[in-house]
Amino acid sequence: MLKDITIGQHYPSNSVIHRLDSRIKLIATFVFMASLFIINKFWPYAIVFISLLAVIKLSSIPTKYILKGLKPLRWIIIFTFVINVFFLPGDPIWSFGFIKITEQGISQAIFMALRLIFLVLGTSMLTLTTSPMDLTDGIERLLNPFNKIGLPVHELAMMMTIALRFIPTLLDETDKIMKAQMSRGADFESKNLVSRAKNLVPLLVPLFVSAFRRAEELAMAMEARCYRGGYNRTKMRQSIITKSDYIAGCILIIYLVIIIITRFI
Repeated sequence: MLKDITIGQHYPSNSVIHRLDSRIKLIATFVFMASLFIINKFWPYAIVFISLLAVIKLSSIPTKYILKGLKPLRWIIIFTFVINVFFLPGDPIWSFGFIKITEQGISQAIFMALRLIFLVLGTSMLTLTTSPMDLTDGIERLLNPFNKIGLPVHELAMMMTIALRFIPTLLDETDKIMKAQMSRGADFESKNLVSRAKNLVPLLVPLFVSAFRRAEELAMAMEARCYRGGYNRTKMRQSIITKSDYIAGCILIIYLVIIIITRFI
């Protein structure tokens, strides 16, 4: 299951989406997330689906690899679906004692499930198509105006990117520790919750130790290279907005306008 988590991982390619400026992709991600909360009907999800499918096809990333990221979240999606189906008041379709299934519950359950699925897939595309260094530069450039009020923009961007970069690293480390503990007799698949909780202790302790060790090694490596934050730092690669970025920006504006219009139709 740990290998199925794609958030925070980068899928290298030379596609149109990969070549876009990281600032455009960051803005597009925030607009996409906002659009999912603007939608209040079912049919606009068709626009979201077509837009997301087009981005996936243009990114040249296998669809199976992207959909794999939904697997670890299936229980959250199922739990949200069940809660809405059985506990949302409305016109009852079927009832047994205090348990009732309503039309509004089913409608809201499907609506929320679609929102969660699109939210995960959309945000995954950002990290899959953008390298950690480009992501850092994009965040820093977008937040650069806040430097004037004393906000440590470079440090914030660096921390956010390191946190994202640590996700796959910690997942790999967790997988190795789990396999090592299972070879010593630990049972992480037991149906007994107490037993599973006890077996998590020898997993979490080495994982925290490993995380602190990696963080210390990273800090020492940055100090050894005389890292002093973003003050008077120059960049080897300068981000330049190209024709493709302007086209992507125009498409993004059209997408947002259409989504806003659908809310009032």
